[in-house]
Parts: sequence; C-alpha cells; structure tokens
Amino acid sequence: MTVFGLTDKGKVRTVNQDAYRFYEAPGGDACVLVLCDGMGGERAGEIASAAAADAFLDYAVRRFAEPEPPLAVDVAREAAAWANLQVYDRANRDENCRGMGTTLVAVVVSADDTVIVNVGDSRCYWLAEGQLLQVTRDHSLVQEMVDQGMISGDEARSHPRKNVITRAVGVERRIRTDVFRIDLRPGDKLLLCSDGLSNQVTEQEIADLLKRTKTPEATCETLVSLALQRGAPDNVTVLLLHR
Repeated sequence: MTVFGLTDKGKVRTVNQDAYRFYEAPGGDACVLVLCDGMGGERAGEIASAAAADAFLDYAVRRFAEPEPPLAVDVAREAAAWANLQVYDRANRDENCRGMGTTLVAVVVSADDTVIVNVGDSRCYWLAEGQLLQVTRDHSLVQEMVDQGMISGDEARSHPRKNVITRAVGVERRIRTDVFRIDLRPGDKLLLCSDGLSNQVTEQEIADLLKRTKTPEATCETLVSLALQRGAPDNVTVLLLHR
C-alpha cells in the first residue's frame, strides 16, 4: 500500500482548517487514514480538525498495537467516538473554542477488512476496475434536498447553502457515524477529500485523474492544482491510498 496526502489553504481563506493524518503499520498489515475539515470562529476550526485527526489516529494505532488484532470496524467506530469526545471536551473547556466542530472521514485497513467511517461532508471515493464510486454520503442540507428531489446534484454544487452540514464531530457528546465495509483489492484506490476539492472538481475529472496519473503524489498534486486554478474559495485537502 502507498499513501500520500496534500493540503492547501486555497485562494481566499487565510487559515487552513483542514487536517489529515495517516499511519502504515510495519509489514503493511494495517493502515489508517483520516481527514478532517474544521469549522468555528477565529482558529477554532483549525484546532478542531487537528484534535480530531490526532485523536482518531492515536486511538487506532494503539488498538493495532494490541497483541490480539482488532476488527477494523471496531477500530473505526471507537476511534471516531474518541475523536468526538476530545473535540467536545476541548470546546467545553476553552471559551475560545466554544461551538467548534469538524467533519471526519477515515479509512481503516486491516489484514482482511477495509472500513470507511464518515461524519459531515468530507468524502471517500473508491476506484475499482476503472469505475469510481462515492462511498460516503454527505451529511449536509443540500444532500437532503437532493434526496428529496428538490434540487439536482449539479445544482447542489453551486447552492448558496452547500456548506451547511447536518452532522459534525465535537458538537454533541455522542456521535452518529456512517460505516461502510468494502472489498479493497490490489490496484484499487481510495481518495479522501474535503469539500474544497469536491466543490471545484467533478467526479468525472477525479475518476480520469485517478486512472491516468501513475503515482499518488502526482494524483494529489494535480487534483489540488486543478482546484486552485478554479479559484479555490475553501481549503483543499486530498489523501490517497493506492493498494
């Protein structure tokens, strides 16, 4: 497995409130990737995303260090819950962080399983046998509007309330996560991204780049560059796993 990530504050924002982390176990038996897009006044969003990403990764790494290998699905759920508590507690302890929160999308790969977990509108795409699938479903107002037939998917990309999310890490003491299990095979690719990418680059463009570029580094650099060329009004972050 090969992993590479890249982030940029974009062309408008002065602070990068995105964060990503990853871990590859010695021998390649386990791998963890996590990406967060923070929200909150001043620098609180930056604090929330970093705290959630660190907490998720630290918890997962500790679990994989246990003598008895844990189930990937347990690691994913528990790590997300732990990350939520860390952000929630910090927000309640620090007045400057009140109301902060973050999205979270993560991949946990064990020797025999691959699990994706998400909260918010940061996404996971899966390229397998030349076909791109959006694994996660956005927890957002516009996604609910699409589901109800009120607007189309194309209209959602430019809707004025596209940044309103309906779930976030750290906002409540308990967290609701979506968990997906997939059959990740050699040659497959998993792309995690913040909405700074998905709002600027289409799924077809993502699919074409994942198929065409030869290395994770080249793919990430090209995706971020494309978002920047289109104005990048938000932070842009990508994290790619190539099995």
